[in-house]
Order: sequence, then C-alpha cells, then structure tokens
Amino acid sequence: MYKNSETEKKIDELLARMTIAEKVGQLQQIGPSPVGGFEISEEDALAMYNAGKITAEAYESIINHTMIDKREDSIRKGKVGSFIGIDNAEAANHLQRIAVEESRLGIPLIMGMDVIHGHKTIFPIPLAQTCSFDEHTFEVSSSIAAREASEDGIRWTYAPMADICRDARWGRICEGFGEDTYLASKCAASAVKGYQGDDISCPDRLAACIKHFAAYGACEGGRDYDTVDMSLPKFYETYLPPYAAAVNAGAATVMAAFNDLNGVPCTANKWLLKNLLRDKLGFDGFVISDAHAIEECVNHGTALNLSEAVKQSIEAGCDMDLGSDAYISLLEDMIRNGEVSETDLDNSVRSILRIKYALGLFERPYTDTQTSSSHLCTAHRSAALEIARKSAVLLKNEDGLLPLSKKARLAVVGAAAAERNEVIGAWCCSAVEDSAVSLTDALDEKGIDYVFSPCVSEYGALDRKALFDTVKEAEIIIAALAYKASGEANSMAELELSAPQLEMLDELVKTGKPVVGVLFNGRPLALGNAVTKVTALLEAWHLGTESGNAVADILFGDYNPTGRLCVSFPYVSSQLPLYYNHPNTGRPADENVIWTSKYRDVPVKPLFPFGWGLSFTDYRYKNISAQINNDVLYVSVDVANTGKAAGTETVQLYIRRRNALRARPVRELKGYKKIFLLPGEQKTVTIGITRRETGYYDATANFIDDESELDIWMAHDSSCGEHIKVTF
Repeated sequence: MYKNSETEKKIDELLARMTIAEKVGQLQQIGPSPVGGFEISEEDALAMYNAGKITAEAYESIINHTMIDKREDSIRKGKVGSFIGIDNAEAANHLQRIAVEESRLGIPLIMGMDVIHGHKTIFPIPLAQTCSFDEHTFEVSSSIAAREASEDGIRWTYAPMADICRDARWGRICEGFGEDTYLASKCAASAVKGYQGDDISCPDRLAACIKHFAAYGACEGGRDYDTVDMSLPKFYETYLPPYAAAVNAGAATVMAAFNDLNGVPCTANKWLLKNLLRDKLGFDGFVISDAHAIEECVNHGTALNLSEAVKQSIEAGCDMDLGSDAYISLLEDMIRNGEVSETDLDNSVRSILRIKYALGLFERPYTDTQTSSSHLCTAHRSAALEIARKSAVLLKNEDGLLPLSKKARLAVVGAAAAERNEVIGAWCCSAVEDSAVSLTDALDEKGIDYVFSPCVSEYGALDRKALFDTVKEAEIIIAALAYKASGEANSMAELELSAPQLEMLDELVKTGKPVVGVLFNGRPLALGNAVTKVTALLEAWHLGTESGNAVADILFGDYNPTGRLCVSFPYVSSQLPLYYNHPNTGRPADENVIWTSKYRDVPVKPLFPFGWGLSFTDYRYKNISAQINNDVLYVSVDVANTGKAAGTETVQLYIRRRNALRARPVRELKGYKKIFLLPGEQKTVTIGITRRETGYYDATANFIDDESELDIWMAHDSSCGEHIKVTF
C-alpha cells in the first residue's frame, strides 16, 4: 500500500548515503521513561533502579525529567529516528528542526504518542464505544483525535488495539473491542480509517499502529505480559482477523506484542512478523517493539543475552526499538562484526523511511503553530456526547423505573457521581484536568433538584449518617458505583464491586426506595452480588469528556439507550474467562443433569450476555426467512416496536455450523443492523452473509467453506432470537 516506485527510488538514494550508525539511528525511539510515552513517579523509578531494571543515569534522568532533553546531540548525529511522549508543537518543532536542519542527512523525526480514545477531547474507552455496535463511530472519534493531536506535533498513535479479549481480569481489555472477532474487525478497520483518512500525508492525520501483534488479549490468567499458547486454527479464526482487517484498511505501523506466542516472543518471532504479517497479509509499513520488549527476550529465555535478543529481533522483522536502547548500543558493532546482516538493517530502515515519506514529513516536517486550536471545541464535544450516549448500556430496568421524571425528589450518593477526571478512563495521556463533565455537573446543568453526598468512595469507609441524611427525603436514589482499575499493569483477580460500595447498596435496600445504579468502570464487572440490590442499572463505563451529560440524558429520557454489550458480564470473577461464542462440548451444560459441563456452585452462563442491552421500549421478532442469491445467504426477520417510545434496535445475526471437521462455536456473530422504529411500527430487516463468512479452519489450519447445514438466529442478543435452519 505504501510502496511505489517514486518513493522506493528516494529511499534507495538516501540509504546509499547513510552510514551504518545513521541507519541504526532510524531504529531508535526515545521516550520520557522506561515504560514508554509517559513519565513515571519517583517511587516507581526508584523501585526499578533498586531492582536493576534501569541504570543510575536513567534514574537521574527520570526524576529530573530530562530523558528527552539530553538527546539533542544524538539527533544531530542521526542517532534518533523517533520520539514518544512529546505532546506540544513547540517542543516537537524544536527537536524536528535539529533533525532536519542540523543533522547530516536531514531525515525528519516521527513523533508518536498514545492517542487511544481522544487527545484533549476524550471519547469513551474503546471497549465502551464498541458497545454502540456502530463501527463508524470509531472513524469519527479517531479522526477528531488525529486532528487535535496533530496540532500538538504528533503524527503517530499507538492505536487501535485489535486484541480479542475474553478475560476481563486483563486490565487492557478497556483499550480493545471486546470478545467478538466479527465486531472487533469492523471497529479496528474503522479506527484506522479515522486516524489516517484517505490521505495519510494530510497534516491533520496520524499514522495508526495496530497492537499488540499478536494475541496479547489471550494472556494466561488475564495477567499482563504473560504467555499465550493456542492452536493455529484458533489463532487464525478468532485472534488474527481484527489485525488483518486493520492491515487491509491501510494501517501504517504495527506494534509487536510483549507476550510469547506458542513459546516464541512476538518481538523476535520471524514467522509472525515476516511470514504472516508481511508475506501473507501484505503489510509494508514498519514494526515497533513494545516498551523494552527487545531486551525482555532474555527474560523469556529465548536469548542468552542482549546481543542475542538484538539479533533475533532485527532478523525477525522488528524494525524499531521502543525505549530499551538495545539496537542503538549494539547493532552497529554487530553488523561490522558480521553477526547481523546489513541487509536486515536496510530492510528495517527502508520500512521506517517509507512511512516517513508517506506522512509527508520530508516535505512538511514542522507543525503549523499559527492555526487556531480545535482542542475541546464545541463540535468535538458534541461528537463526544453523541458517541457517549450510544456507548452506555442499560442492563436492568425493573418496573420501567427509567426514564426518571425531572420533577422527582432525588438523592445522589457515591463519590463517583462528582468525579470529573476518573470518567475519562485509562490511556488519556494528554487530557485536560477537570475538562470532563461529571454526573452532578450534568444534573446541575439540567436544573434537576437533588441532594448529593459522596457517602462512600470506591474503597473508603461508608459514612452511614451522611447516607441516611441524604436519602431520607428522596423518592428515588441514584447510586454512583466505581471500579477504577483498568489499563496496563492493572490485572485484577476479583472484579466485584468493593465491600464499602456493596455495604452502601445493602443500606439503600433497607430504605425500600427505588435505586438506580450507575456503573463507572473500564472493564466488565462481576455483578452477581449487586444486581439484585438495584431497581435499574446503567453501565456508564468511562465515557470521556461528556460522560455526565450522556448519563443524565439517558436517566431522564432525553436519549433512549441503544448500547449493546460487546463483552459478557459474569456473576462472579471465578467464571472467567467467559465468552458467548465458546465451542460446544460433548456434554453441553444442563442444570438438570449432573454429568454435564458446568459449575456446581455458580451458573455457567453469564449474568449479562454478549449483545445484551435494554431500551425504553420493547421489540418483537417474528417471521424469520432465508434465501440464497449469487452465493450470498440473505436472512430476513420482521421487527416491531411494541412499546410506547420510539427507539433504535440492533438486530444481530448469529450462525452455528452443524457439521464440521472441528467443533464449532455455539453461536457466531456474522452481521448486525440498526433500525429506528416508532411505537407500533414494524420493519423487515435483511442481512446478507457470504459463504466465506461461514467458513472455518480445520485442525491443520486449512480454510474450509464447504456446504453445511447452519443454525441461524436473528436476535436481540446472543442468548435469544428467531431461529431457522438453512443448508448453505
């Protein structure tokens, strides 16, 4: 996609002029700390130093905030190819000017930053946004993020994260698109298009980086950085497609995962980075390691020392080193000594230069600082509000408690209701302090009459007197509930709400008053011990800048919720990993038969299944039918709005192949369509799927798309639906 004769000729000419040291310099990315694009605390730096993870010089640079500042002479010598963590145009232009005007060859730098779900205007975490079941929202949010970030000199983002995750104990589930391959593939491609646009060289676009290649979301036990071991058919069917969709959408870069895949670290995995990514998928951008992952090959045990790790990684096709200084310190001498071929080095440099040319950095290396800022502008906040509304999921609404009357006497309890900075979620490296709207901010803006008291934070003790005083005159209680831990290095074994918050819910139950629970969290929670204590429950995730306004709009009926879960919710944490599209077994779960695949002490099914989400109206499905035309299977169903409010329904198409050479999932999502219906209105919804979309891989990883009998459902979620059998 990025190869063309004109650019390749320019690269050839430039390569011919470069010394080995200058070539190695292009492979070097520098950041403000040993963990990548953001600074760490002095306490963390000291712990890393005491553990021998960093040198004394690096420790001093971290605590004095000079990790980047001291690199100007290295830039002049052509020994830096990229920076991570610079988020202002003046600093970016300063360093760029040294590279372009003071280095021998004038090769521009590429400035990277973690722009995951917004830059200054923060959108819902990707996991939440996927619940919109509208992949085009990612094109909108990513394009706005690109526009804001590029104004600050950033031209490269480490997103989207295309890792399928079926285990919510993994903190980074918040960065991805959930548990389903089909839905994640749609979202990954749309995010790439949003960041890069139709022309990546436009100054308001960013180069996207698919991460983490590959299968990082399957890390054992939901533990960050842990091993991944799976069959090739499972990898090809479930984990590879979202990465492939992002490559097909034109992603300029790829980040190799921390983990090993079937015993080989992804950073040094030649089969993964060359044979699969480049040869099979046709990727022609460049690959960057994750932070310090090259040197971590020694910990994996596949390299005896750092020299072996460097050799394995460069030969495998890991083109750029994020943060470990492994390439810059060893590679030049290794090439001169014949330990590594200069051809491998040239291939990596060529890939990096290709993207720098594609971004237009050689023609326009500097960021225009004279243009007016779009940061947090009205249009961007409006888009953030609309997407946040689409991302929230109504999990429970007993007796039609929601929407609330704006005249009701309300009590709001829980510290999370007034928090502005927590609702933006993880990986908001450039967010503006207090720029987000809290729930209480939004209630004030709407003119709602309410009484508020924090009463309890996530782990603070419950103030029973404050709770009683706050709720005693209320007709309805809104309980804000938080689970803040999410993101990298936030693997958690228990996903239940904290004991003080559960204690608060117990006290609220005693009042006999209706309770609306509002969840502010970055991952699926185990809610079996909480869901019965509330009358209504809204999953508000970490919705970003306009979080409070989106939640308030739903609570008071100014927006009829449309969100659908992109990930299953367990009753208890010990059910994990949990996902809807599991293979059938020879003894499928049956609560009435002891010798079947289930637990004796907790349900085997999720509390809230994939695709679940309520509305302020009801829908009825009937008259499913199917027909085949030109090797496409078209499935139709009549959907009626049987309630009293207009609403948008997400019709989901699931299949199950009944005869195959490998056990197939009990259901697989293969299509969805959103329709708007007025009360009493009925529409016929038709979704088409190709024969290839019904295919699978056999035990030796051969793709099979032969004729089969299929179970097909047109459904509101993965646990129900109108059913038909078709041979296709």
